[in-house]
Amino acid sequence: MTTPRDFEGYGPTPPHAHWPNDARIAVNIVINVEEGAEPSVHDGDADTESGLTEAGAGGFKGRDLAAESMFEYGSRAGFWRLLGILQRFDVPATFFACSQALERNPRIAHAIREGQQAGAYDICAHGLRWEQHRHMTPEAERRAIHTAYDSITALTGTPPGGWYCRYSPSPNTRRIVVEHGGFGYDSDAYNDDLPYWVKCVGREHLVVPYSLATNDAKFVRGAVNSGADFEQILSEQFEVLMEEGETAPKMMSIGLHCRLAGHPFRSRGLARFLETIVKRPGVWICRRGDIARHWKARHPTPRSGA
Repeated sequence: MTTPRDFEGYGPTPPHAHWPNDARIAVNIVINVEEGAEPSVHDGDADTESGLTEAGAGGFKGRDLAAESMFEYGSRAGFWRLLGILQRFDVPATFFACSQALERNPRIAHAIREGQQAGAYDICAHGLRWEQHRHMTPEAERRAIHTAYDSITALTGTPPGGWYCRYSPSPNTRRIVVEHGGFGYDSDAYNDDLPYWVKCVGREHLVVPYSLATNDAKFVRGAVNSGADFEQILSEQFEVLMEEGETAPKMMSIGLHCRLAGHPFRSRGLARFLETIVKRPGVWICRRGDIARHWKARHPTPRSGA
């Protein structure tokens, strides 16, 4: 039996990452900037998006004013709380940003722009808005990806370094991203603890996997209840990877949402975790683009035809 899926990956012998300063682990903090880009009756959608809110998946059709207000909390308050934590511990981060969300909150776009100019932050494009890419025609998907790229570039002064779909990519997403030529990687995968190369439309393309395991979405899916719970998950993941990193360094992605981890009690778990790891030797806290650039320099594309 054959399949286009890769079930083997690196197997028992992953490449040594050779992170800067011989770090045992590369930690990338991701803050999703989505509020204002979710499906909304105001924007012509049939229903209000209620996923990844305090209400869970919602219970009725049409406009949901409560869910709208929960999304607004993320951009009005949660973003600034999470940004303050980054600044308190002087750690870099990556913003998975929807271009429509940045258009609707110029203050957030400006804050990210200032952080990019200071070398603290970078952006991975998270779509034009929340759209089901798997239901889009290739032409519509191409327009959405190109428009998101151009809009983020105009709003922040720097092109997004990578791409990551909301919901799920389509079978055409990676090809469109590669053909565009402006993206250095995509993160539409959850299947490894290290970056890896794939061949797409005859080119070598880098995938920097993301994670829903160390992600604050667990708060609304019933897996964790308190900031301490989240801190414990992050700490346990971190410690295992640190142990493995003595011989086989890996990467760790931490996914955050302004309307979830941006609430006070949840943000406390994140702050305590960061307070611990910034003091640890052998830790490289970095932007996602830093990981992509490092991998390209230390682990260039595989042999031709691979």
